[in-house]
Parts: sequence; C-alpha cells; structure tokens
Amino acid sequence: MQSNRHTIILMQTSQSRATRTFMDYESISQAMDGICALYERKLKDLNPAMRNITYDIQDLYNFIDGLVDLSALVYDHRIQAYLAMTDNGLKNQECSTT
Repeated sequence: MQSNRHTIILMQTSQSRATRTFMDYESISQAMDGICALYERKLKDLNPAMRNITYDIQDLYNFIDGLVDLSALVYDHRIQAYLAMTDNGLKNQECSTT
C-alpha cells in the first residue's frame, strides 16, 4: 500500500539548529513533490530574473546532498508504526513536478 503511506519529512538546511523543520504528507509521492517544490523555490530565489528554470535529477540530488540532514518517517500499515527512510532512500523515489 505504497500510495497512501503517511510520510513525515525531517530536514535541517544548515548547521544552525534553528533550521530544523518537518513537513508531513499523505504519501511518499506527495513528500517527494514537496521536496522538489522546495528545490524549485530555492532556484527561483537564486534566479529571480529567469522566467523558466530547468534542472535535472542530478541537480535535485545535489540539493538533497547539500542539506545537513534529510530523512523521512514513513508509516507502515502492517506493523502500525513509522519506519525511517534516509536521504538515499528518498532519492530512489520520483518527483512528479519536474
């Protein structure tokens, strides 16, 4: 039941503990779309004059790797508990907003 596994993203963008945050989504795919949207927002902030910004999957991976921490807790209905997923596990998921 991959499609509706509640997912909590835990993220820290810099060494400052103040940048720790979390986001929650109804599915892994929605969580990945959220991560992609964060990256797209960063690109727009860095390039405000550009109307169209393109990137490839390696650019997204570099963004993920550049975060101090990125992990997820994914609900497993079989054991009724959350399981950890690392940034490498998240990279194996797909974004639909690219």
